[in-house]
Amino acid sequence: MRLLVTGGAGFIGSAVARQAISDGHEVIVLDALTYAANPANLDSIAASNRYSFEQADIRDRAALDGIFARHTPDAVMHLAAESHVDRSIDGPAAFIDTNITGTYTLLEAARAYWGGSRDKPGRDFRFHHISTDEVFGTLGETGLFTETTAYAPNSPYSASKAASDHLVRAWHETYGLPVVLSNCSNNYGPFHFPEKLIPVVILNALAGKAIPVYGRGDNVRDWLYVEDHATALLAVASRGKVGESYNIGGNAEATNLSIVERICGLMDEMHPEGAPHVRLIEFVTDRPGHDFRYAIDASKIREELGWEPSVTLDEGLRQTVRWYLENRDWWQAIQARGHKLERLGLKQATA
Repeated sequence: MRLLVTGGAGFIGSAVARQAISDGHEVIVLDALTYAANPANLDSIAASNRYSFEQADIRDRAALDGIFARHTPDAVMHLAAESHVDRSIDGPAAFIDTNITGTYTLLEAARAYWGGSRDKPGRDFRFHHISTDEVFGTLGETGLFTETTAYAPNSPYSASKAASDHLVRAWHETYGLPVVLSNCSNNYGPFHFPEKLIPVVILNALAGKAIPVYGRGDNVRDWLYVEDHATALLAVASRGKVGESYNIGGNAEATNLSIVERICGLMDEMHPEGAPHVRLIEFVTDRPGHDFRYAIDASKIREELGWEPSVTLDEGLRQTVRWYLENRDWWQAIQARGHKLERLGLKQATA
């Protein structure tokens, strides 16, 4: 397949691009190279003759039309998005603009490409929209999100992703655009931009800085190793049933505090300077609208597409900590550009 991967220089997108090249696909990465994108994430495939890169914004219709015309992809894997909940609290406008308006613009470009004459290569095209379990809101102590769970987003980020999901479904029902959708649980692993929980904990522990934990740390997430997610997404893109949605989870529920404590234990073992690292844990005021629990029922993708996660949470955390310790140049370059491991989501929201 010839895949157009939007947001392909980001965390999940680059994992998809690397896996797709490994699997023998052709990959066109489209990325605007905003703050969380990093071309270095793609260094391992940059020399492949099946890889190409286009710097463009998904809100730029003319640029999108040109990319479709030049590359004639068999499928779009749409991962380009603003994705940090805390940033969405401080500044929701970028999330509305990119995640909603950007998805609309991409859908229209894809529809024009697919809707050409029957002898054009876009005839067998499909549009794979990648989303989050956060669109479903929050769970209590029990229960799992399924593909039929009602939407109930609670943050500007999740609301913008919910809106984009609805747009994709509407373009399928109204215009017949061949789409597949997927909603995933929390990703982690190598190349994770250092603003999310796991990389922040690792780097703060390494620096001997306080490790902030929201509230009491009892919020629960299902954790999915990013390379497992990449294989799942490629399965959905290539074999998923048009018009269907697939939930993708890691079968690895854990409280935030448990994740932090496990990472501290791994840091004690792999970087004993400053041990015990649990002494750095600092409980801080919870963020607004913090969903209590997410958990995925991934039985549909297992039964229909034969996919299951292959990396356990303990294995994945160990691999992730080791990667950050062994790839300091990668994250030090990000810090050199001025990125700070600061907590967001407490400011008064701005337009």
